[in-house]
Amino acid sequence: MNKELIIRSSSSVVDFALLKDGKLIELHKEEDKNKFNVGDIYIANVRKTVSGLNAAFVNVGYEKDAFLHYHDLGPKLPTLQKYIKSVTTGKLKDYSLQNFTFEKDIDKNGKIAEVLKSKQSVLVQIAKEPISTKGPRISSELSIAGRYIVLVPFSDRISISQKIESKEEKARLKRLVTSIRPKGFGVIVRTVAQGVKVAELDKDLQNLVDKWTTMSKKIPNAHHPSKVLGEMNRASSILRDIFNDSFTSITVDDETLYYQIKDYLSEIAPHKENIVKLYNNQLPIFEKFGVERQIKTSFGQTVSMSRGAYLVIEHTEALHVVDVNSGNRSNKAKSQEDTALEVNMIAASEIARQLSLRDMGGIIVIDFIDMGKAEHRRQLFNHLKDEMKDDRAKHKILPPSKFGLIQITRQRVRPEMNIKTREENPNGGSNEIEAPIVIVEKLQGQLNRILKSGTKKVTLHAHPFVAAYLTKGFPSIRSKWFLDHKKWVKVMPRDAYTYLEYNFTDASGKDIKIEN
Repeated sequence: MNKELIIRSSSSVVDFALLKDGKLIELHKEEDKNKFNVGDIYIANVRKTVSGLNAAFVNVGYEKDAFLHYHDLGPKLPTLQKYIKSVTTGKLKDYSLQNFTFEKDIDKNGKIAEVLKSKQSVLVQIAKEPISTKGPRISSELSIAGRYIVLVPFSDRISISQKIESKEEKARLKRLVTSIRPKGFGVIVRTVAQGVKVAELDKDLQNLVDKWTTMSKKIPNAHHPSKVLGEMNRASSILRDIFNDSFTSITVDDETLYYQIKDYLSEIAPHKENIVKLYNNQLPIFEKFGVERQIKTSFGQTVSMSRGAYLVIEHTEALHVVDVNSGNRSNKAKSQEDTALEVNMIAASEIARQLSLRDMGGIIVIDFIDMGKAEHRRQLFNHLKDEMKDDRAKHKILPPSKFGLIQITRQRVRPEMNIKTREENPNGGSNEIEAPIVIVEKLQGQLNRILKSGTKKVTLHAHPFVAAYLTKGFPSIRSKWFLDHKKWVKVMPRDAYTYLEYNFTDASGKDIKIEN
């Protein structure tokens, strides 16, 4: 398995495309205007408490107040408040917490008005970025994430990632972390720490303690509200969370970012520093690596899959709905039940990719093709779980219902990635049409099915622009069809056709009908 990270930079936006074996699986966007990233810590003021919601609205500097629920305060809120007051007034100069006395935890079923007051200073962390009309969701249970561990102030707990299955490895990590953990701080060991030596863990831990110290030094003179600890730049934070030895290349088209990434990799994985490459070519980087094409064909309402199957993805106010369709396909399956299982398994893999790619959150309902056998439903459920096991967002998958529906809840901490795939109609009119590259992808998919079905002497009739796109260059797309199917397709330019109009005819000149 090869993983490539392609980074495109412009004056105000940086796009990150993660490819696995050439296929786009994650897409991230960092904009200069986005000042409220998950993980950022702010010194802020409580605007008001609302008893009915058992929550407070906090001014963090966003146009809408951030939402702080009682359950997001954390049990150590009194200790945190005491720390802020001591640091702000200058009474506390030692930020290590070694000699800092903790206060009694708050009642887990208490009331917000009992612990927070209007205009009170509070240290909070962004837990969910502003989405739609809502302000940020925040927490006062702070944590600072590193490469291998997460540092939790005012705690003494050591937690190991549940994704580490080996009991021996869990015991080893807990033993190592116990020996290096500073007093007053809890530690969460991340999945990537598996097999890591104590020296690397200690280096990561000391880096996080330094960040805590730097943040604490800012508090006495900080304006309210203001950011006192920011997440690292998006390139480094993405590498911190997803980088592993399966990465084969990181290609970036900006020199400044190139050196930032090389410096960061030299710290976390020196042996991989040479995989970072600076892209310097007139052809845009996303065009060169086929990312632009995949974006156009992956973000529409309809998503094509192999063998003619496709998904329809719709977003309602309350949830996402995904419909699985087999399309007009022929295969060698012995029965309708086998066909349904085959299509559903293909769809499950694509759905897992789509959830991650679009960063879809909330409730997702998937209408798979009905299957009569309980064994097949169980097989599909297990396959979907396996496909989603690498998803970094917290999620829960329910078994298929009697109606063939599978429900998923997936954590959403950032706005959903939404790419416009429809364009202005070049033939006039007020309606929008699918982007030409999407039409070409559908055309190729339909033609592949026609050629596989055994039809001889196929002729494609298309607008001259589309015909030229398919036949010019070396090797042309038509040449690739010949190599794949050992059949030559005649492409007939038709001046009377609109840009996106096409059809297929057989040897006798009759139209070949095939559904989308």
